[in-house]
Amino acid sequence: MNLCKYIKLFVLLILFSQLQSKTLTVGQNQMFSDLKTAVKIAVDYDTIIVFSGYYKLNKLNINKPLTILGKNNPILDATNKSELIVINSDSVTLKGFTLQNIPNNFTEDWAAIRLNKSRYCLIEDNHIYNSFFGIYLNRSLNCMIKHNKIIGKAKKEFDAGNAIHLWYSDNALIENNYAGKHRDGIYLEFTKNSRIVFNTSENNLRYGLHFMFCDNNVYKKNIFRFNGAGVAVMFSKNVNMHSNVFSDNIGSSSYGLLLKDIVDSKITKNIIKNNTIGIHADGASRCFIKNNEFSKNGWAIRILGSSVNDTIFENNFFSNSFDISTNSTFNKNYYINNYWSKYTGYDLDKDGIGDIPYRPVKLFSYITANSKESLILLRSFFVTLIEFAESISPIFTPQNLIDNYPLMNPVKCWK
Repeated sequence: MNLCKYIKLFVLLILFSQLQSKTLTVGQNQMFSDLKTAVKIAVDYDTIIVFSGYYKLNKLNINKPLTILGKNNPILDATNKSELIVINSDSVTLKGFTLQNIPNNFTEDWAAIRLNKSRYCLIEDNHIYNSFFGIYLNRSLNCMIKHNKIIGKAKKEFDAGNAIHLWYSDNALIENNYAGKHRDGIYLEFTKNSRIVFNTSENNLRYGLHFMFCDNNVYKKNIFRFNGAGVAVMFSKNVNMHSNVFSDNIGSSSYGLLLKDIVDSKITKNIIKNNTIGIHADGASRCFIKNNEFSKNGWAIRILGSSVNDTIFENNFFSNSFDISTNSTFNKNYYINNYWSKYTGYDLDKDGIGDIPYRPVKLFSYITANSKESLILLRSFFVTLIEFAESISPIFTPQNLIDNYPLMNPVKCWK
C-alpha cells in the first residue's frame, strides 16, 4: 500500500472511530485526576482530553485504540524514573503534550513515546525535553510523526539516544519536526517506503539523519545543520534525496552527506554549503547527482575509487577549496555540464558551454588525500605552480576525470 492510500485509510479510521466514541476528561475538577486511570477506564476509540497542568507519570501502557489530546499543553513528567508512554495498540493518537525527564537506559532504550508493533498511529504537536530517546518506533507500520519538537540532553555520543528512531517501521511519514541535541536527529534502520519531509535537525552529536539498510525512501526539503555530520545513507538503495539543505557540518570527519554502499539513488536540487566535505561517496554506484549547489565547502565532493557509474550533471560549484577529490587514478563516473566557478576557459561560439574541457581534480587535492599535513600549503605559490604543471600534462590525477562540456553560467537550482 502506497503512502497516499494509507493516509486516506488512516483518516477514514479516525472518522469512523469518532462516531462510536465518548470523551473522558483529565485534570482539576474533571472526570479523572490522572491519565492512567482515564486510560484504564476508557474503551476502544474513546477520546481522552487532558487539561493544562503538571502531571507526574511513570510508564503508561496504552493497549487499546485511543485519541489522547492535550489542551493548553499539559506537562507529563517522568521525573527521571522511567520511560513515559508505551503504545502497544493500533490507531492511537497522541497530540498536544509536553513530555520530559526520561533517564538513560541502555538495556531497554527508554523513550518519551514508544510504539511497539503498532499501526496507523499519529504522534503530533508534542514537545519532548530531556529524554534519552524522543519518539521510538519498533516494528510499527503506517504511522505519522508530525510537528513535534524534540530537544535532548546529549553530551557524549556513547551516552545518548536519538530524537526520532525507527526500527523495522515501514510506510512512515516524518514531517515538520524539530530534532536537536541527541546522538542522531532522525535514525532509520530496516525501514522502507517512508517519507522524511520539512524537518529541521541540528546540533546533534553524530548525524542529522541516518539511514541503515533502508530502501525506497524519500527525504526532501529538510534542513540539516551544525551536526557532527549532516546525513549518512548506508547500505541502501533507491533513496531519493531532494531539495534539502546540508550546511555547517564542520570537523575532522564531518560531511554534509555521507554515501556508503548505496545504489540507484538520486541527489537532486540540494544546497550543500559550509561543510568540511559536501558529499563523501564510498561505494556509491549508479547514483544521479544533479542540480545541486556546492558552495564554500572544504571538499565539494570526495568520491572514492569504489564509487562507479555515478553521474554528476548540471551542478554548481562555487568557491570550494576543492571541487572534486578522489583517491584513485582511474575514473569510472560521468561529469558533464556542470558550472565550475574556477573554470577559466572561454566560449567563442556563445553556446553557453566552455570550448575547452575542465579538470576538477587538482593535484594538491590528491596530495592532501594522502597527507593531511600538506593543507598548510593550500594558498601558497608552490601549489599554484604544481597544479599548473599537472593541468598541462596529467600524471597523478585521473586523466579521464574531466567535464568536457563545462557550463559558462550557473544552473538554476532550488533554494
